[in-house]
Amino acid sequence: MDETYPEQLYDRICVARQPIFTGDMQVWGYELLFRDSEDIQTAAFTDGDQATSQIIADGFGLASPGLRNGSKALINFPRNALVGAAPYVLPPERCVVEILETVRPEPEVIQACHELKKRGYVLALDDFVGDPGFEPLCELVDIIKVDILHKSPAEVATIVSGLSKYPASLLAEKVESHDVFKVCKKLGFTYFQGFFFNRPEIIPGRKLSASQIVKVKLLKELSALDTDPHRLVEIIQTDLSISYRLLRYINSAFFGLQIKITSIQRAVAMLGCQNMRQWLQVVILSDINTTDKAQELVRISVQRARFLQLLAARHPVPFDQDSMFLLGFFSLLDAILDQPMDVVLEEIPLDPGIKAALVDPQNPNAVWLDLLDEIDRCNWARLTRKASELNLSMALVSKLSAKASTWTSEVMT
Repeated sequence: MDETYPEQLYDRICVARQPIFTGDMQVWGYELLFRDSEDIQTAAFTDGDQATSQIIADGFGLASPGLRNGSKALINFPRNALVGAAPYVLPPERCVVEILETVRPEPEVIQACHELKKRGYVLALDDFVGDPGFEPLCELVDIIKVDILHKSPAEVATIVSGLSKYPASLLAEKVESHDVFKVCKKLGFTYFQGFFFNRPEIIPGRKLSASQIVKVKLLKELSALDTDPHRLVEIIQTDLSISYRLLRYINSAFFGLQIKITSIQRAVAMLGCQNMRQWLQVVILSDINTTDKAQELVRISVQRARFLQLLAARHPVPFDQDSMFLLGFFSLLDAILDQPMDVVLEEIPLDPGIKAALVDPQNPNAVWLDLLDEIDRCNWARLTRKASELNLSMALVSKLSAKASTWTSEVMT
């Protein structure tokens, strides 16, 4: 399968994305975070506008195939990039220029903001904490992001009250739990960013629907590493939607086939049993819960699975490639189904070592899930430390993350 971007780009740029939700848990956009893999702890921005523009353009190019139609992409800009030409390499209808909290509202900055708005760009102010001196920017921007981590509801309410005189919408960032999400929603925030959505919201008495139970049973069957290819064909042929998606997938430009494939049996034979099983797992997991929140979690799960599978071919890990795929694939199943992990895994025949890592955060093999968490959170300093503990280079993490992202976008299209 041909990759969309050249190998050297994977080595050079690390692109991470964090979803941003509306109050009714619809995906509104994503914050895209770019890092140069040579200096993973600092943003890939320089005083040379051409270099900065190239990083932004390449990073957006890597990330954009996986973005939903109509969703916004928020991209950070420090001062020199903001007042230079860097923002103009991005399409204004898709991208939001996010002004870093270190940017002071000096005349050159304000002039640059006016010009950006004139050209149709949406502006956001990052990490506002209520400090004075940012009033000129607050008057200009369309979105103000408030970092609510470690703040009490009273402290957040005070910040919100101080911003009420501005027309900007408010975005709560670093929302880490559903309870905090609900408080911020009551306080008047419009958008929400953080990792509250990848934790299960367990409500007593909630049961899986009959449709979800059927799909979990299919996942159970597909998790067995010795799945019969004839059984794969049977599963696919009983579902018109899955049959259609398989033929569309196998005939996509991703494979570049000269002859159109119209037979399910032929498609399964071409993909091979392992690839077919993984593709079918992705489709079924995606069908288990079709809410925006769940679909975003499915995407992350698939990307995690592919990353660990690729890593298993390049670095010592506790399980084989297929098992590492399953470790990442099921790592967010509790949040997708809003059920405790031990409950949802009861009927799935996973290797005991994999199941133990998924259920017990203290299990030695859970360290690979910790690595995935740091990749998702884009905490570069902690990610670098975690990778070092596992004897991983950040160049390899960056490269495999980009490959996993591209593969996920293609499989889930």
